[in-house]
Amino acid sequence: MRKLMLTTLCVLFLFSLVYNQKATYVGAKNCKGCHIGPKNSNVYEKWEKAVHAKAFETLKAKGEEKNPRCLKCHVTGFNDGGYKLGSTNARDFEGVQCESCHGPGSLYKDIRHMKDELAAVENGLMIPIDALCIKCHNKNSPTFKGFDYQTYVKKITHAYRGIKTY
Repeated sequence: MRKLMLTTLCVLFLFSLVYNQKATYVGAKNCKGCHIGPKNSNVYEKWEKAVHAKAFETLKAKGEEKNPRCLKCHVTGFNDGGYKLGSTNARDFEGVQCESCHGPGSLYKDIRHMKDELAAVENGLMIPIDALCIKCHNKNSPTFKGFDYQTYVKKITHAYRGIKTY
């Protein structure tokens, strides 16, 4: 049943890409309002304390904060409507934020969609799978030490109002 649901969600997501307007990145601060506090499963607080939130800081510590090869995985939406070197709003997209895993949020961030997982997916919300993570967690990364999706996804798993969104 879960596989059928995921397949359906993937099909709806692909359909939405073809027929809907292009979604844009909004940044984690725009997600915070609805994803903060115990009522909302402390999703924002969990992310804020996790290593993904600090990904850009690791680049700065190594002097690599302008290296495009590093930025593609350490910021959100690199050169794709999110983080852009030298832009006035670049700070809004530093780190691996919500939209790195769930896709640009402009179309699904509306509360009507967020209360209905199917509506959110129809409007661009991605439910992450291992292939998404492997785009950054792979042998091309200079710090790669192996990656087991099942082990690591447990460290970032979160739910929003009872819906597991990884």
